[in-house]
Amino acid sequence: MDVEAIRKEVERQVMAYFHLDAKPAPLAGLVTGADVVAHLEHSLLNPDTTLDKIKAECAVARKYSVAAVCVAPYYVPAAREALLGSPVAVGTAIGFPHGCMSQAAKLAELRECMANGATEVDVAINVLAIKSGRLDVAQRELEELVRFACGKAKLKAVFEHSLYTPDEKRAVLTMLRGSGVDFVKIQNMLSGHGARVEDVRFAYDILGRNVGIKIDGGIKTLAQAQELLAAGATRLGLTATAKIAEEARK
Repeated sequence: MDVEAIRKEVERQVMAYFHLDAKPAPLAGLVTGADVVAHLEHSLLNPDTTLDKIKAECAVARKYSVAAVCVAPYYVPAAREALLGSPVAVGTAIGFPHGCMSQAAKLAELRECMANGATEVDVAINVLAIKSGRLDVAQRELEELVRFACGKAKLKAVFEHSLYTPDEKRAVLTMLRGSGVDFVKIQNMLSGHGARVEDVRFAYDILGRNVGIKIDGGIKTLAQAQELLAAGATRLGLTATAKIAEEARK
């Protein structure tokens, strides 16, 4: 019996019966206009990205003072050099695509990225362990990475939500809430759709305010960004950074 699904359906029916609006977005009105820029994470992960492109796009990130860039591990040293002296964090991603290498391999990747200058790291958690009913394995691995990074880099646990059943989603998010990670990244690489408010709300209902929420996937307008932030997101991964930053400044 899915108690949570039953609770939500009862809530929906009661709201409809009394002609009430759905509950307001948890962070409605808190981040709007120019404030949105500080929550943007400029994504530079396409496989055809050149070194010249990294330098040019880091200049864009520096110009608008976004929260961070996210580059492949190979480009961490270049991004660090390009952003030296700016408030923009150097982010990268490890364990991709599905976190299914050994814990030692993932820890070595984290160690190298941090040594090269990464201060924020998206970490793909072990999807195969979770799908095999071994959530404890994924949890122990993540906690080891958190211990290593503690005080030196922010970790963002990747939540590829389309891979999980509803029960697995709740179990994984509950685990992540207590794991010590700084953010949960709702990833849409395999979802077949872009960033959605309902996915943020689902995660926020479980994570609360103790863990940041990052989401990516086709974020193209300021209105869309503001809607996601109002729903509980605290970071937005995107490539349309300059467009949204200019729109926010008006």
